[in-house]
Amino acid sequence: MSDHSRTAAPADSAPPRHAASLVLLRDAHAGLEVLLLERPSEDRVLAGARVFPGGKLDREDADDDLLARFDAAPETLHARLGEPELEPRDAAALFVAAVREAFEETGVLLARGVDEARANEARALRREGMGFGEVMSMLGLALDAASMQPWSRWVTPKVPSQMRKRFDTRFFVARLPAGQVAVHDPSEAVAADWMGPREAIERYWAGEIDMAAPQIMTLAHLSRFADVDAAMADAAARVPPVIRPEPFETPTGRLLCYPGDPRHPVAARAMPGPTRLLFEQGRFRPESGLIEAWFD
Repeated sequence: MSDHSRTAAPADSAPPRHAASLVLLRDAHAGLEVLLLERPSEDRVLAGARVFPGGKLDREDADDDLLARFDAAPETLHARLGEPELEPRDAAALFVAAVREAFEETGVLLARGVDEARANEARALRREGMGFGEVMSMLGLALDAASMQPWSRWVTPKVPSQMRKRFDTRFFVARLPAGQVAVHDPSEAVAADWMGPREAIERYWAGEIDMAAPQIMTLAHLSRFADVDAAMADAAARVPPVIRPEPFETPTGRLLCYPGDPRHPVAARAMPGPTRLLFEQGRFRPESGLIEAWFD
């Protein structure tokens, strides 16, 4: 592969936008399942793709009252995130962003003692135009940081493969709270479906659904776990890896290399699965062309 050269396409020199995603998990008869939203076809970011609930960090996420509503201090959340370069307040705001985005897009609320009836109250207040912080204050709710774990951090390359914008996204995992039901917001998504991680990748491979590489690789990682407890325990036992894909243009498409690949500057693997993906004709696949490479 020595004939591969770095892409000569224009690079985006602007810093990536801070963002957060919440990977909601549940145990089902066939094993662990993940909630995937389908973005509207007219969406400006990943139109029509299956994604985890999430979005960019808002100024409101660092509000004093919201941060005080967490069941852990900003310093504790900062340590769990594993990013010493951040201020504790900024780290805690990313936890808030993940909870807020999941609530706005699915109606699922990671707050202490919230069942479906209480979640419906919160949804109704949100529909009336209240901000997330106002809803939490009105209902006197405490945000449940103990129920979520940082999973990984993905930074979009300077020359993105699919998106026009760059993001620095922190992925968190959390169990679907007991008694709550995920219901997608029609303004944010056209569907919300629970799928086994392997099932979702197989459907992507068959061309039935579309996804971006961070979602595919996260699902490949989650496919290693039999249940939610195992996935949450794994997340709690390690520092979230930072994944900065290294893109190279090839005669057949764009090659994305991940930590642990010979062409990536970080020698240590960040996750299981292939260390490189080929992006051609709008689809990702392991360079070997075999779906099993995601599960080996």
